[in-house]
Formats: sequence, structure tokens, C-alpha cells
Amino acid sequence: MDVFLRNNIKITGRTDKPLIVFAHGYGCDQNMWRFVAPAFEDDFQVLTFDHVGSGKSDVSAYDFEKYDSLSGYALDIIEFLEVLNAKEVIFIGHSVSAMIGALVAVERPGLLGKLIMVGPSPCYINDADYYGGFDKEDIVEMIETLEQNYLGWASHITPVITGRPDKPEIAEELENSFCQNKPDIAKHFAKVTFTGDNRGDLPKIKASTLIIQCDPDIIAPKKVGEYVHEQIPNSVLKIIPSPGHCPHLTSPEQTIKVIKSFLA
Repeated sequence: MDVFLRNNIKITGRTDKPLIVFAHGYGCDQNMWRFVAPAFEDDFQVLTFDHVGSGKSDVSAYDFEKYDSLSGYALDIIEFLEVLNAKEVIFIGHSVSAMIGALVAVERPGLLGKLIMVGPSPCYINDADYYGGFDKEDIVEMIETLEQNYLGWASHITPVITGRPDKPEIAEELENSFCQNKPDIAKHFAKVTFTGDNRGDLPKIKASTLIIQCDPDIIAPKKVGEYVHEQIPNSVLKIIPSPGHCPHLTSPEQTIKVIKSFLA
């Protein structure tokens, strides 16, 4: 299988420079990085892609067993990076892709030189002394709702995710992105995303890591970002004082500035 077609891989920028990979979040595609990725093309080789089942990826490659955990997505990334013979990659992952990037870093130490996590959450469900932002009952109810009425759920949740009532066009774009994906795949990916628990993987990450945290963020609250920072040994936490869960869409200039400062 051609992994470049499978993941709809696009490469721009400088081929003689380090590789920087932008990975999109749940329900999205690589187009969500359009305000940020071009700012790095003068100094990096820039790769954007779609997770299998999202965007313009090869949907026929979606295997419900393989993608029943985030490890399946991590294996895809490892595969195409190895095809490129890439080393010391800079990986930027939004939301669920932050955890997918964490798994890549753990599975292939040294493959990622730097890991940048935008709005990460290793576990959305509150547990004993851990605060994930949601009670288990909330997640169960959400999954039941999206199974019964995925399009209605998408319409309700996207303004919550963006957190910017002053920018309704961003919520509308996100809703359209959610609705372009096949409902059965989108529902499955949602279950994997919101019921997963990758807390145990965080201390194993050796790559230099930047955590970008919006404040406030209902989906991945500040307390979650602080937890991720505490658990990853070589990490830096940067707060963007902007509401919502998608700073690359709602606050791209701040996002670019924070990333470039870290890479410098």
C-alpha cells in the first residue's frame, strides 16, 4: 500500500531542512493547519497528512480492529516516517494527535526529536486524584448521543470545542469537517478518543516536549495541561490566554510564536 496515498500526505517547504509534521485532531483534517504550517516553510520541510478515515485519506484502509486504539494511528505515522528515512522529527499534534505523537515517541525513541502537544488530554475521564474534565457518566452519555444522532451531536459540540462565539465561522467549518467523515468511522474514532487512557505513557517520553494549553479550554482544561507537564520529564508548558480548544484556528499568530520560540 502507498502510505502517501493512504494518509494523503503533502510535503512543502525546504527539502534540505529538518522535517516538521503537523497532525490534526478528531473530526478534522490537515486543512486545519493552514494558518500555521506555512509559517514554517522557509526553515523546515513541512509535512501534513490525514489520519485514515479522515479528510481525503484512503477510507478503504480503515480497519476497525487496527484503529481500536490510538496505537494504530501511531503505527501509520511511524511507517511513513520510516519510508522517508526521517530522524529527529519535530511532531506537532493537536488534541488526540498529541497523544498519538506521544505513542510514536514511546514506540520509536529517537524518531521524534521534539514533540509539541496542542491541547493534549491523556484521559478525559476523572479518576480518583486525576482530573480529566469529565465524569464517566458524561462520556457515556456523549457517546450514546453521537451514536443516535451523529450530525446533531456534531452541530452541538463544535461551538463548545472552538469556544469562540465571536468566530462562528470557525465552529461552522469544524462542524462541516465532522460531517464529511463516514459516520461509522467517526463514531468509532470518538469512542477511542474519549474513552482512552494514555497517562502511563507520558513518563516514558524522552523527546523534548512543548505543551500548548489554551485557557480556558472546556475540552482539555488547564489542570490537564499541568498534569501532562508534570508527567513528561523534559517538558515545557506554555499557556495561550485564549478560549477554546483550537488555537491553530482561533489564535494562529500566538500559536506560531509559541512554537517558534520553543524551536529556537
